[in-house]
Amino acid sequence: MFEHILLTVDLDDENSWNKALPLAVSNAKTHGASLSVMTVLPDFGMSLVGQYFPKDHVEKVMAEANKRLHDLVSANVPSDQPVQHIVRQGTVYEMVLETAKDISADLIVIASHRPELKDYLLGPNAARVVRHADCSVLVVR
Repeated sequence: MFEHILLTVDLDDENSWNKALPLAVSNAKTHGASLSVMTVLPDFGMSLVGQYFPKDHVEKVMAEANKRLHDLVSANVPSDQPVQHIVRQGTVYEMVLETAKDISADLIVIASHRPELKDYLLGPNAARVVRHADCSVLVVR
């Protein structure tokens, strides 16, 4: 049913992946699908704030995020599961939707976490992804 699954993670929030990652891996194994795991960094390049960071700051942050993403996947995904690691920079929901199209994902797995309202609302990024995605979205609470 699914051929390519996209899992989004926040490297600074274990709640964004501790339940979603096992579900994504399970779906990938069940359907024989490939798995892409992505994280999104804020856009530090905006002219207003970008001037306060060193010129090589973005490259260093992207490299560190890539290393952390590989470490997370190595520790939590079976070695026989094909995984593509993706680090993007920008607005979370925009990057998730763009990446899903770029890689032709047919399932997006995303956690919804907003601790103060977790029993009532989806987080703003998860809600936007659900509304605008061209493929199925599995929201994990």
